[in-house]
Amino acid sequence: MSDFFAMGGYGFYVWGSYGAALLIVGGLAGLSWCSLRASASRLEALRQAAPHRRRKAPHRRHKESGHGAQ
Repeated sequence: MSDFFAMGGYGFYVWGSYGAALLIVGGLAGLSWCSLRASASRLEALRQAAPHRRRKAPHRRHKESGHGAQ
């Protein structure tokens, strides 16, 4: 088992690379999550500041497409 972790003498480089990649990906995920929360709170503040600018959802017509159960 220790031979597996030693990776033929390159274990420090291999596992260090995996650790660095994990830290970078984790950091990017954390930054993305913080950015998402900040954008959501900014959007909510804008919506509350200008409620008269909201649009109603457009009315959609449902057409029979001829697909599906007949």
